[in-house]
Amino acid sequence: MKEMKVSGLTKTYGEKTLFRQISFLIHEKDRIGLIGVNGTGKTSLLGILAGKDQGDGDLNPIQKPSDYQIGYLTQESDFNDELTVLETVFQGEAPMIRTVRRYEQALMDLARSGGDPDVQKRYTQAEEAMNEQDAWLVDTNAKTILQKLGITKMDQRISELSGGQKKRVGMAQVLIQEPDLLLLDEPTNHLDYQAILWLESYLRQYRGALLMVTHDRYFLDRVTNRIFELSHGDLIEYQGNYEDYVVAKAERERQAVQKEEKRQQLYKQELAWMRAGAKARTTKQQARINRFEELKDNLNQVNNDGQVAIELSNKRLGKQVLEIKDGSYAFSDKVILKDFDLLIQSRERLGITGENGAGKSTLLNILAGRLPLDQGELITGETVRIAYYTQTNEALAEDKRVIAYLQEVAEEARQSDGTSISVAELLERFLFPRSTHGTLIAKLSGGEKRRLFLLKLLISQPNVLLLDEPTNDLDIATLTVLEDYLQSFPGAVITVSHDRYFLDKAAQKLLVFKGSGQIDRYHGSISDYLEQTDLQASADADNTKPVKAPETSTVSETAVSAPKEKKKLSYLEQKEWATIEDEIAALEDETALLADAMNGQGSDFTKLQELQTRLAETERLLEEKLARWEYLSDFVD
Repeated sequence: MKEMKVSGLTKTYGEKTLFRQISFLIHEKDRIGLIGVNGTGKTSLLGILAGKDQGDGDLNPIQKPSDYQIGYLTQESDFNDELTVLETVFQGEAPMIRTVRRYEQALMDLARSGGDPDVQKRYTQAEEAMNEQDAWLVDTNAKTILQKLGITKMDQRISELSGGQKKRVGMAQVLIQEPDLLLLDEPTNHLDYQAILWLESYLRQYRGALLMVTHDRYFLDRVTNRIFELSHGDLIEYQGNYEDYVVAKAERERQAVQKEEKRQQLYKQELAWMRAGAKARTTKQQARINRFEELKDNLNQVNNDGQVAIELSNKRLGKQVLEIKDGSYAFSDKVILKDFDLLIQSRERLGITGENGAGKSTLLNILAGRLPLDQGELITGETVRIAYYTQTNEALAEDKRVIAYLQEVAEEARQSDGTSISVAELLERFLFPRSTHGTLIAKLSGGEKRRLFLLKLLISQPNVLLLDEPTNDLDIATLTVLEDYLQSFPGAVITVSHDRYFLDKAAQKLLVFKGSGQIDRYHGSISDYLEQTDLQASADADNTKPVKAPETSTVSETAVSAPKEKKKLSYLEQKEWATIEDEIAALEDETALLADAMNGQGSDFTKLQELQTRLAETERLLEEKLARWEYLSDFVD
């Protein structure tokens, strides 16, 4: 069994100690979630484990087998823009990956210059190597993983991809190498729900170990079996998933506070004895004085990360907030909105989600007045005061101090109870200790800069919040309290997000972008929406449940209905149950035949693409049938 052992690892950044003398062991089947407040060193730790950085000192604190392979998905991918998607995916140095890379290159050369004898010879040699090493499965798996992650054009240049698409190509590149340890930094960013669910299933079955940083608490809960928390320079281990961690941490903190209270009580008693004029005339008295000094030195041992307390007042918001009437907008012939109507009311909690690139951020920019509609009208109420948390910060002056950045807005802020709070106190509540207030912004981590940017927006006393993917950069502690704050925020909140947990807490209605100007409206949570659409898919399969037909207009309404408790199979479901296992077997046979056909079509790139598309569709149908079999089996005696 391959393991990685870390002993006494320390890392400082300037005057700041990220972690000191931390030690841990990563076992073969570990699924570890790494969490902590922004700036505690999560990404730094991943970089050290990946060999991209090193800890302090000359000693090597990391022990692993010589053939131990590590795959590292960073937040920002650095690829050669001239390469294609497939060429990029096969850039790894594992022997099997090199063989596949040579084959894919030979295949493309053959497609371009099939009559060249040298090209034909290289292709024949590459094909023989694929057969000798049985590398066809790696090739097929890579294309399947890309399909699952939403990348379908294998020959597209990297320069033509969006940032989110590049992140998904990076994910595929890491996964196909099947390293002993997967290091993933925010793997769910830029993934849609279908891809996230697939990735959850893939990682649960992964043969090696996994260590990941993610804000997605549902993902953490469903994938992890251990949690590492970086806090105040220490690494604290918890067994179990995220839910287990929350319970265990609360108990740990309760015990720590209880012990601190006992130390404080004993200190007061001993202090009174000392003040009474104790003299070190006997060994017994001297021992007690020594214990008092030791007790004094060990007070205030409880180091909690604290909570981001947001209790700021807001400007009054009138009845009229934001409204779009007959709005249309297109970008480079791509329809974003078409004859679109939207009414935002004073207590609105609207979540905007759906396909990447369909125009979610564009809608926020229109609501913020940053983009004009091609047609239609945007009406903004007179009392509206918008704070727009964009995906990228405003330009922060790197040479400015943290406290000075906020003082540009105000020296103090008014709280909801009418009292005032200084900027320094507010920074402390936002997890910026007093020692950091004079720090240059350039020395903050990316997450700390995002938290500072959010704080600046909130002290401006907005009554309408536009949040564009807030979970991408904020840590879980900040997100948790932000969610609580939004519950009592008296204004309107419009959020673009793919984070199911955050949307469940922050949104009561949804706009689900499907692309080409098609937008579903849904009253309820994202979990309800995803469950409802799954139920409707099952209902379509058995034709026994009434399903509201989708409207043909650009904006459709999804029906909301509570499913009744099911007792037994209907007549049609019994007929379906009688044949479903044969249908599954047939689909499995077809999948195997298509995979074999792909292996035999190496010289015909067009045919290969066609077979890949058919294989992906067959696998999708097979997954649906297996899910259907599992559903029906619950009601079979």
